[in-house]
Amino acid sequence: MTSPSSPAARKMGLWMCLALVIGNVIGTGVFLLPASLAPYGLNSVFGWLMTSGGALLLAVVFARLARVFPQAGGPYVYPRLAFGEGAGFLTAWGYLMSVWVGNAAIAIGTVASLAELVPALKTTVGAPAVTACLLIWLLTLLNWRGVRYAGAFQLVTTVLKLLPLLAIIVLAAWVFATHDASVIKLEPQPITLSAITASATLTLWALLGLESATVPCEKVVDPERTVPRATLLGTLLATMIYIATSAIVLLFIPGSQLAESNAPFADVMRLFWGSRAAETLALFTFISGLGTLNGWILVQGEMPSALARTGTLPRIFARESRHGTPGAALFITSALVTPLVLLNYSASMVQIFTFFVLVSTSSFLMMYLFCSLAALKLGWQGRLGLAGRSLKALLLVATLAALYSIWTLYGAGAQAFWWSMALLTVGLPIYFWMKLKLHPASAAAAVSAGESSRQ
Repeated sequence: MTSPSSPAARKMGLWMCLALVIGNVIGTGVFLLPASLAPYGLNSVFGWLMTSGGALLLAVVFARLARVFPQAGGPYVYPRLAFGEGAGFLTAWGYLMSVWVGNAAIAIGTVASLAELVPALKTTVGAPAVTACLLIWLLTLLNWRGVRYAGAFQLVTTVLKLLPLLAIIVLAAWVFATHDASVIKLEPQPITLSAITASATLTLWALLGLESATVPCEKVVDPERTVPRATLLGTLLATMIYIATSAIVLLFIPGSQLAESNAPFADVMRLFWGSRAAETLALFTFISGLGTLNGWILVQGEMPSALARTGTLPRIFARESRHGTPGAALFITSALVTPLVLLNYSASMVQIFTFFVLVSTSSFLMMYLFCSLAALKLGWQGRLGLAGRSLKALLLVATLAALYSIWTLYGAGAQAFWWSMALLTVGLPIYFWMKLKLHPASAAAAVSAGESSRQ
């Protein structure tokens, strides 16, 4: 039996890793996404299918890379091994900036859900900003206390956030069994490639985070098996839930009405189960946001810690707490997120914050592209432990994943792409400063030590 104080007892198992993937993918946005997709009608279902296919291709890529290289900081490790330290740093830098801005957005959305339950948040000046910052720091302390505590919290909130989504599926089954076809309010629209592409671009934002389990690899039990399984299964389950629930809302709420809805799932519940069921959804939306914020704060701390251990970021980020968690990285990054949250509550700065979110999302897509290309190169070099048909299949998957990433970058627009390139460029001074700070021999030794300690 594993004692509570043993290293294994302080690590995350399959269920916690699975909760991390699903919890980071499914946030508060799922409850509003059907309204964003309403103008596209049935095209959005095809968009979901394309996005799901692309997400599963990426999940296969990350699963294979994590199996062969079970090292902390996955999105940094893979491009570094394939293309060198500079490529690894740029990929990780863009990812860090994306997580940093994204966590501020998640905290703000979570408080917006809480305001439906606590009306005083809407009327008290400064209350939403203070509450959002408070949530960030409470969850930062939870992650500082131990990965098992954060993982357990993630598991509970993931189960709770899935309940209303599963309730929508059960509701649909009951409606189809007890009502006639008149309940279907789907408005016919022509199926076009442009509409499918636009809806697929929107739906991809909902699946960002499928790589989450690769980041804290060193805090996972048997990472060679656990991380790939959690990545594949978590991505598959999340896409199935998204497609089913979005299609159900589309069937029961007319498109013109759905586009104006602030709570599509609540509207469906109110239609068949009354206002009390709809109001209860606000609680689960808050829980969903809370779980997502917790999972991304875990990633927010683990990634810079992994970079610091290889000499790519200042050593302070590698300092661990007495609980074996990246305490310094957690507190520093949360301190950086806090002003971004406050920035959003300044009316004159909201547009700038929204722009940051768009640019950071494009940086996510660049990371997916770099990791797919890394899998291609490492596969060609025979470093993925595959041969024959298995290798050919993996190379095909990685090629399709790279093409999918390019397609979604195109869908995001030229402005977001070039600004994300600018965001990556901002990190170059830090990279060169660290290279100059460390003697080349010392830097190489640090990288070698970081790799050997993870194998």
